[in-house]
Amino acid sequence: MKYILVTGGVISGIGKGIIASSIGTILKSCGLRVTAIKIDPYINIDAGTFSPYEHGEVFVLNDGGEVDLDLGNYERFLDINLYKDNNITTGKIYQHVINKERRGDYLGKTVQVVPHITDAVQEWVMNQAMVPVDGHKEEPQICLGGTIGDIEGMPFVEAFRQFQFKAKRENFCNIHVSLVPQPSATGEQKTKPTQNSVRALRGLGLSPDLIVCRSSTPIEMAVKEKISMFCHVNPEQVICIHDVSSTYRVPVLLEEQGIVKYFKERLDLPIGDSASSLLSKWRNMADRYERLQKTCSIALVGKYTKLRDCYASVFKALEHSALAINHKLNLMYIDSIDLEQTTETEDPVKFHEAWQKLCKADGVLVPGGFGIRGTLGKLQAISWARSRKIPFLDADSTEFEPNAHIPVVNPSLISQLEQKDLSFVGQDVDGERMEIIELANHPYFVGVQFHPEFSSRPMKPSPPYLGLLLAATGNLNAYLLQGCKLSSSDRYSDASDDSFSEPRLAELEIS
Repeated sequence: MKYILVTGGVISGIGKGIIASSIGTILKSCGLRVTAIKIDPYINIDAGTFSPYEHGEVFVLNDGGEVDLDLGNYERFLDINLYKDNNITTGKIYQHVINKERRGDYLGKTVQVVPHITDAVQEWVMNQAMVPVDGHKEEPQICLGGTIGDIEGMPFVEAFRQFQFKAKRENFCNIHVSLVPQPSATGEQKTKPTQNSVRALRGLGLSPDLIVCRSSTPIEMAVKEKISMFCHVNPEQVICIHDVSSTYRVPVLLEEQGIVKYFKERLDLPIGDSASSLLSKWRNMADRYERLQKTCSIALVGKYTKLRDCYASVFKALEHSALAINHKLNLMYIDSIDLEQTTETEDPVKFHEAWQKLCKADGVLVPGGFGIRGTLGKLQAISWARSRKIPFLDADSTEFEPNAHIPVVNPSLISQLEQKDLSFVGQDVDGERMEIIELANHPYFVGVQFHPEFSSRPMKPSPPYLGLLLAATGNLNAYLLQGCKLSSSDRYSDASDDSFSEPRLAELEIS
């Protein structure tokens, strides 16, 4: 097993998750089996009780685990299905160790951070790294892990300081992601924050093998050489990732800077010097994204619109579907409470702006939420989409459900509802709970009681979201006539036409 640890420096939110996901994508394109573990230093057992405004979206895994949104990036980029134990938190580790202490597993010894907590972290990582995540029974060959260097994360950093010797140098690699700021006053890219960040990491016993420098603009060669000199690494070990139009470009940027060859030599990997056709598809997808000309506007009517990360998977699912049909996504966030009459009284400008956005939309999406606040605004948006025949998707609006664990549709009323053009087209595996509804005599009016956005992938968009985008662009009927296949012009190639005229198979998988 090869372990790649991704650490962050200077500030949070600079893209450790995307960098780790992109590295995994490159290694997977080389034919390797890859898994991922995310380490969060908070004391919460998991992310399930967080307010959406604390850490953004809570990503839900197939086994019901409620985890950090970075695991969503891992799943989307790598096309794998992770488990709740792929997200380690301080709370989980301490709970695990305290339970062992209560059972007497430590035989009366004094239980301490070192060695008991640090040993537990290493044991957890080694055990979880061997769990298959790609639908096959074979163990992964590469385990990606991400953590940070704040004071609360020190036990994890110490655990990996020890682990690098346990795993041996040829099996362990540390990638440090740092920021290279460019103050507007001078316009000069500054290396000092990265120098200090690397120095601090070395002081904790971890030396970066690769330094990934994040910046707003491409990093100049002189800056790269300065980082190389003062951080004691070769120039080829300094990787530069500047802000790009889409995250699909990141794996391509990494591969262009020789990262495959570096990993092959550093970790003695059984691969060639370059990535395979899978990465070519990513390159084509990134090129295609940047050339899109036609736009589809979707109104997202929700309750947590002040922070975009609250709907990260919803945005990605819409983007995957838009890209599949060669359209640029224009996602308009509307706070559902702004559509209500109370807002018209208190703030007429905000009320009219919200309704103006809704009226401009080609399609409407109402994602899940909790509590009754803003529910009336959601219902008004739904009623508006229904009466005006605007394509609409309701993706798991929990506040409409009194209890998510019992059927919310009285079975005795189903026949009456279906006489009113409301069809129940999907049920749970036991055939008891109604999972998908569809309104007849409407271009696209669908409601679901699950989260289709969590299973969407860049090259395998979620069907309910794809249906919404197809209807919103006027292409749904043509798609259905072609047997639910996108035309050859819609594959991930150089084409950027949105024609559905030829019934030819695409490379895109819809499942």
